[in-house]
Amino acid sequence: METKQFKAALFDLDGTLIDTEGQYSVFWGEIGRRYHPEIPDFSNIIKGTTLTRILNTYFPPETHKDVVTQLDAWEAQMKYEFVVGAEAFVRNIRSRDVKCAIVTSSNGKKMESLRRCIPRFDNLFDRVLTAEMFTASKPAPDCYLLGAQVFGVEVGECIVFEDALSGLEAGMRAGMFTIGFPTTNPRDVIQTRCSLVADSFTELNYDLLNRLLLDRPQ
Repeated sequence: METKQFKAALFDLDGTLIDTEGQYSVFWGEIGRRYHPEIPDFSNIIKGTTLTRILNTYFPPETHKDVVTQLDAWEAQMKYEFVVGAEAFVRNIRSRDVKCAIVTSSNGKKMESLRRCIPRFDNLFDRVLTAEMFTASKPAPDCYLLGAQVFGVEVGECIVFEDALSGLEAGMRAGMFTIGFPTTNPRDVIQTRCSLVADSFTELNYDLLNRLLLDRPQ
């Protein structure tokens, strides 16, 4: 009988499952140049952060409505596509009874835009956890701990899939095996911030990941 340790997969969305990071870099790069020209890498600094935290940290209250309006319009026309190998990977692990959740700093309105582009999206995931569901933004571990909680599993039975530095930190702080993808940051930057670096989902499968968790020191 198979010994099973891998029970829940918790996925970041943008830059991990969905190829949108380049589009967000364009948007936040322009917003940064307009409101914070003194921060040349603004679009990178805010990656993986909830909109509420971005607004409260970098923008005075009187500008919030304008930034949100621009972001809503941008997200409504964005192109949403799975990264190479992501959908097949999700289907593979779900066939082995692994629970799958999206754990994203995006809000519900953005998810509506994504669903219009990918109508089958909700059929691939057991839960979608958005920014409205947790108070502390990544790199706080709260969102990933919530992922374990909703599935009723231990942190040692979860694997986090991330690309942003704040998300990788959140996964590791949650005590979960965290896989980093060098899509937003180079391999040499993330390799010390996660349990394993994978260049793509095509390198991964259920048997490999279950074995990694079984062999992980307790």
